Amino acid sequence: QVQLVESGGGSVQAGGSLKLSCAASGYIFGTCGMGWYRQAPGKGRELVSSISSDGTTTYADSVKGRFTLSRDNAKRTLYLQMNSLKIEDTAVYYCMAEGGGWCQIQYWGQGSQVTVSS
Repeated sequence: QVQLVESGGGSVQAGGSLKLSCAASGYIFGTCGMGWYRQAPGKGRELVSSISSDGTTTYADSVKGRFTLSRDNAKRTLYLQMNSLKIEDTAVYYCMAEGGGWCQIQYWGQGSQVTVSS
């Protein structure tokens, strides 16, 4: 059974930093894509950053230069380093990992609240 357990969320002042972690189990880590999504109040869920099996990363324009996605295959953990946080970054952040024979299944973490205040 695939499980994604998130940690590292919390509250921070604008300009500060947080690092989210997503510990994965129950699947072959790294064979499919992974990423972080977020959903702000009154907004739809949006892709923040993703990483493919070959290590290629993508970032939403709104977070480029501020957020960094990384993974540790040995620890089976996905990270999102968030720097220079803005109030607009306030959202529930979700870890996602693709699985299945064709990477057709999306598995989700429980969600982690990130609150940025002035």
